[in-house]
Amino acid sequence: MTEPTIIVAASDSSAASKAGADYICDGIDDQHEIQTAIDTLPARGGTVQLTEGTFKCSGNILPRSYTTLKGQGDDRTTLVFTNNGLIWMKNDSVALEGLRATGSGYSGKSAHRGVIYITASHMWIKDVTATADRSIQAVFYVQSIEGYTRDIEYIAFIGCVAESPGTYGFLHSSQDTDYTVHRYVQYTDCRAIDCGRDSRFNNWVTGFDFTELNDIESLRVTRCIAEGNWESGFHLEWAPTKNDVVFTDCISRNNGQKPFPKTYSLGGEDYFGSGYYAPRGSYTFSNCTAEGNSAYGFFFSYPDGVYLYDCTDLETGRGKTDYSAVKPTSYFIVQSQLTNANPSIVMENCESIKSFGYGLHIALMDHVRINNFRLTDPAGIDGRGAVMGGSSRGASVVDSSIDIHATGDRVSTLIYAMGNRNVVYTGQINSNAVQPFVIDGYGTSNVRVQDMKILPAGSTGISLTQDVPEGAVTIVKS
Repeated sequence: MTEPTIIVAASDSSAASKAGADYICDGIDDQHEIQTAIDTLPARGGTVQLTEGTFKCSGNILPRSYTTLKGQGDDRTTLVFTNNGLIWMKNDSVALEGLRATGSGYSGKSAHRGVIYITASHMWIKDVTATADRSIQAVFYVQSIEGYTRDIEYIAFIGCVAESPGTYGFLHSSQDTDYTVHRYVQYTDCRAIDCGRDSRFNNWVTGFDFTELNDIESLRVTRCIAEGNWESGFHLEWAPTKNDVVFTDCISRNNGQKPFPKTYSLGGEDYFGSGYYAPRGSYTFSNCTAEGNSAYGFFFSYPDGVYLYDCTDLETGRGKTDYSAVKPTSYFIVQSQLTNANPSIVMENCESIKSFGYGLHIALMDHVRINNFRLTDPAGIDGRGAVMGGSSRGASVVDSSIDIHATGDRVSTLIYAMGNRNVVYTGQINSNAVQPFVIDGYGTSNVRVQDMKILPAGSTGISLTQDVPEGAVTIVKS
């Protein structure tokens, strides 16, 4: 169907644009002309086309269902919001496309919203660049709120950018409602850049936060970039339910600009500092990259069916110097309680390159399956490049298989395993490290090292500490 289009011109648009416009703004309260154009469209919908120029809005714009609000591109059409103004997409089936939006000076209830604020379903947001100062909670914000009596579904962000805001770039949450699920959500070619880096709404500002107080199902994040953000690049909180979450071809770089805390506990909330922070849920990561994130490249706690394929971490911990409280780790996998998933986590063809701490740390885990993990030249912590277990509380890696291929000479031990039970190791180590592979005791039993090749010739190879029980480790050479 050919729907009607109503044209609204900015006060600084060209004479030709004004001549063809249905409404012309005067540069004061321009939301009124835009809203009038929206309300003039028929019930079946249509498009409000904004010309090039700057629209100064001191109040809200409320698109109706089946309408499109469209600019000339984020380099030609700009909406400047003041006095708590924002685009509130509170009706189903709305499209927003091709513009730039900025917001500042928020207070009251509006301070806990977003410049692009979505509280309904079937939304299409394409090629929108936006930013805000620290006075508002988010730039792009999807929130389940009281009055919308069903779950939010079918939200698509395509080519959108949160550009150096003092707040969260993309945020999902819920408040005062039982309908907390966000379902069928798509992010494609979106970017969150320097969110909270210079100033911030609070001390937890991330680039993308997909589950703050909401649950999420069927999330697809494709070719998205998170860079230079105060806290995590891509973030999901621990408590909400996360099902069918898929990241493909994403990049998370130089996140965790926040200073390391003086003390740190995994049970606390002093610090995230992750490229990808993905606790308690089912996830798939394919061909994703983490680079230069301050604490962790990929962080998983309580993984309940997590799959990583062809993922790479480069130089986790870059830019920090004191690692006494926080131990930078390319891939950190911790599980404090048993899961129903077997395997709990799978890693295929993943790599850690030149981590400033550990390349891999697995703790309190069962049913881990790792194949062809490449550990390349880690700086290590306490002389160890990768740690499997490491707890003195008994068996801390159980019923697992780990195929690891390690190189590098910056540590005295590339692979350190302690508290392993029913674990099989395979792979290769090529290093001049003093003790390239150390197996320690405290709960170690039924560990099998199968055909692991250790180079160069004459290396000390596999070392067992005096705490390893007799017969607990079997070394099989080809």
